[in-house]
Amino acid sequence: MEERPPRNIGLDLVRVTETVALAAGRWVGSGNYEMAHLTACRAMADALNTLDMNGRVIFGEEDRLGADSPLRSNQIVGLGDGPDVDVLVDPIDGTNLLIKGQPGAISVVCVAPHDTIESMFPAKYMEKLIVDREAADALVPECMDAPAAWTLALIARAKNKAVRDLSVVVLNRTRHEDLIAEIRATGARVLLRDEADAEGAFLAVTPNTGVDLLMGIGGASQGMIAACAVKAQGGQMLVRLAPQSSEERALLRDAGLDENRIRTVDEIVKTKQLFIAVTGVTNTTLLPEMRFFSDFARTHSLLIRSETGTRRYIQADHSARI
Repeated sequence: MEERPPRNIGLDLVRVTETVALAAGRWVGSGNYEMAHLTACRAMADALNTLDMNGRVIFGEEDRLGADSPLRSNQIVGLGDGPDVDVLVDPIDGTNLLIKGQPGAISVVCVAPHDTIESMFPAKYMEKLIVDREAADALVPECMDAPAAWTLALIARAKNKAVRDLSVVVLNRTRHEDLIAEIRATGARVLLRDEADAEGAFLAVTPNTGVDLLMGIGGASQGMIAACAVKAQGGQMLVRLAPQSSEERALLRDAGLDENRIRTVDEIVKTKQLFIAVTGVTNTTLLPEMRFFSDFARTHSLLIRSETGTRRYIQADHSARI
């Protein structure tokens, strides 16, 4: 039987992402990627280590910060006296956006019972298709290899929309040139993003954001967080590993991961006992940005508990003395 994370861990996780936002917020517009991301990682690691849990980080930050990263894959976090849990972390999704002062940067952490999330480490990239609850039944494995027009037609029908009324989030990458051209040819709207496809996934699966789906290849660690968000909110997601180099393909082979297998969200996340905390750092459609005032700072966060289907939006004012 799964050992349940305690009910109050959700608010603890919000405190973690708030702590990261307050620390990283000082680097908005700084142009300093390394220090901004290192500061965020240190803040998240320190905050996680105050929680009553015995957590294992599934995907760490060593690819970005090296072997000395404060958050590494398979690292143990927490005080060690609570339940055994898997922890998915993204201290800053959209660090380049943050250091340019651009919208879209968030901090995310997710906790689930131990060994209930299929780890795809050491994958770096994966192909993703994400829709919300309304279109969940329309997303079938054949969509991964079908023309974009076919997939968009299925989703439009499920949402009782015309294809031209759909909005699709796609990362602005050279590898997506053909995909973008296909989507545009259908008349659907393409919402290009320079970074932060985890935030794009939250938008795709959250009702009333103006985003209908996410398509394309993005980060594997962000994809795992996206899978938790999709599972927690009743959407659907299809995933296939998408190595971008022979070295990555060799790593997948050594880890026994099949790059051709198409996975659904239920195959990746095998529990409904998920807690997900998100705090806005720069402004997003999902959440307002954190702001500094003369004697306090204000953060805006989202806490999702999948077991109850609850989404809590939390505004917090933090004393400048903290």
